[in-house]
Amino acid sequence: MDCISTKDVFFSRNPMEAYLDNSATTRCSKAATEKMVYLLTQDYGNPSSLHMKGVIAEKHITEAKKKIAKTLKIEEKELIFTSGGTESNNLAIIGSALANKRAGMHVITTSIEHPSVLNPFAWLEENGFEVTYLGVDKYGQISLEELRGAIRPDTILVSIMQVNNEIGALEPIEEAGKIIKAVNPKTLFHVDAIQSYGKMAIFPKKCNVDLLSVSGHKIHGPKGSGFLFVKEKTKIKPLIYGGGQQKGMRSGTENVPAIAALAVAAEEMYENLEANRAHLYGLRDYFIEEAEKIEGVSVNGKKDHDSAPHIVSVSMEGVRAEVILHTLEDKNIYVSAGSACSSNKPAISSTLQSIGLKKELLDSTIRFSFSVHTTREEVNYALEVMREVIPMLQKYTRK
Repeated sequence: MDCISTKDVFFSRNPMEAYLDNSATTRCSKAATEKMVYLLTQDYGNPSSLHMKGVIAEKHITEAKKKIAKTLKIEEKELIFTSGGTESNNLAIIGSALANKRAGMHVITTSIEHPSVLNPFAWLEENGFEVTYLGVDKYGQISLEELRGAIRPDTILVSIMQVNNEIGALEPIEEAGKIIKAVNPKTLFHVDAIQSYGKMAIFPKKCNVDLLSVSGHKIHGPKGSGFLFVKEKTKIKPLIYGGGQQKGMRSGTENVPAIAALAVAAEEMYENLEANRAHLYGLRDYFIEEAEKIEGVSVNGKKDHDSAPHIVSVSMEGVRAEVILHTLEDKNIYVSAGSACSSNKPAISSTLQSIGLKKELLDSTIRFSFSVHTTREEVNYALEVMREVIPMLQKYTRK
């Protein structure tokens, strides 16, 4: 059987389909896919091999580092390629905690982090570390004064996400970095930038960030790709041991096709950053305005541009999240209930609990998330279906 050309499948779209779950994953861009296919079938050498195929593969990694480092204004040597956001977060949190535990056993995070952050912190607690969890206000934002008061002489790590994956809350990373280093210069600052990278300019060194996690499939790169920025001279222990690739920090043959494709996707996102942001905020503003006209529908978090441009959390009185999710799915509209990475079964969100959402809405909230390829037509189609089905489901529930 002949292979299907990427040219035949890209951006063909069912006119009655709306994929609005881009915070769960995005469609790999055409350029990133073509780069990956080329490396899988042509320059497929092992970058650790000494022959020319290996040398060529290694050059692709070097080129990827250059592209990504440019987007963050960092040094190429400060990048570790991983299998994605979860590994990056685990390496940052557990790796830095184990490497610095002689300086202290106290670490800080927030109550609204992604499971790939909260679970490593739970592991640290089980292994003798003391964890402080910062609260958030009704918009999902931390208190800088609470952060200041939580930092101690034995605090070795603070981890704060830049954009919350459920409600789009934007945390004051730059201000937090200043406070952390002012109170205890030895405390490391980790930022989960998985939902923010590619949507906004991020300069770790300007923000006093020592460790920063990114996932490729959130920015139209392939699944199984990601990286961790590790500021030079930051002490961190590897979690994976083996052949000593990536200077011993992440052993295992590098996934060259995914790494190169991730770099292509990153470059594409940052080449058109301002236009992309304007497009996303335009869709978000319009969606919020129209969705809140539906009786019983409310939006969680901030509605202005002091929030992520691509995420909208919507609560619907009297309708369970799983019911509306599958009702929309029947109309080829795809959304999320909670974090897609935590389970394939919706559960009560710790983020929604932390912002003080009314108890009756905790199981009645879904997430819409847009991408640079989302169209106004898709948004209008989703709104049209919501206007039709939500009152019907609410009426059915009341009976």
